Amino acid sequence: MHVVVDGLLTNYQVTGRGKTVLMLHGWGDSLQGLSQLQLKLSAEHQALSLDLPGFGGTESPKEVWGLDDYANFVKDFTKKINITNLFAVVAHSNGGAIAIRAVAEDYLQADRLVLLSSAGIRGQYKGRLKAIRYVTKTGKLLTRPLPKSTRDKLKKIVYKTVGSEALVAENLQETFKKVVSDDIRSDAKKITQPTLLIYGENDKATPIEYGRILHELMSDSTLEIIGGAGHFIHLDKPQEVFKLITDFLQ
Repeated sequence: MHVVVDGLLTNYQVTGRGKTVLMLHGWGDSLQGLSQLQLKLSAEHQALSLDLPGFGGTESPKEVWGLDDYANFVKDFTKKINITNLFAVVAHSNGGAIAIRAVAEDYLQADRLVLLSSAGIRGQYKGRLKAIRYVTKTGKLLTRPLPKSTRDKLKKIVYKTVGSEALVAENLQETFKKVVSDDIRSDAKKITQPTLLIYGENDKATPIEYGRILHELMSDSTLEIIGGAGHFIHLDKPQEVFKLITDFLQ
């Protein structure tokens, strides 16, 4: 289904009936990444997912966005489709950072939070962002005489070398830099809702230390670490993740 939110054509999906659970995907992903989990949750809840701006079937922002812009967009989306009370927000990776900001600033009202491999602890990105800016600026000067096809190939190699998720959505590079420069630890302190934090033991993108930090900051949180799982824990260990979530929501 589609709806226009803040001037952007937005793709979303609603399945099941009951109390509403809003699902937010991570950077470079789409609602399809959470589709298996959404299908299972819709057995007892109304599961609502959307493609965040710039991903999947939703138009890209016309300006550079940060976490506040995404949080406001989610608020406006729920209002547009007449969802006022959320039972829970289930969010993965950068979707978790958006959810924390949205709930802390009262953009969204939700009874519970489920954060899967949540991002938002940003300190470690400072060096990477400086590296990205340096290599891209230097690379432009050195590769300017080369054909465009060759420059594009070299750019991909450079971004891969510094480990930038910006490569996933090259049209959102400036938005990516702004998002990953915004730390949500002060927001996490404001979260009083029961919160379930689930992290993968082998997650390199959002390591389990992030979960421990958020667990300490959130007054009513539970931290679960799943062995043998990486960043996409809901795909690596779907049954374990689903059981943790359903037990928590019940």
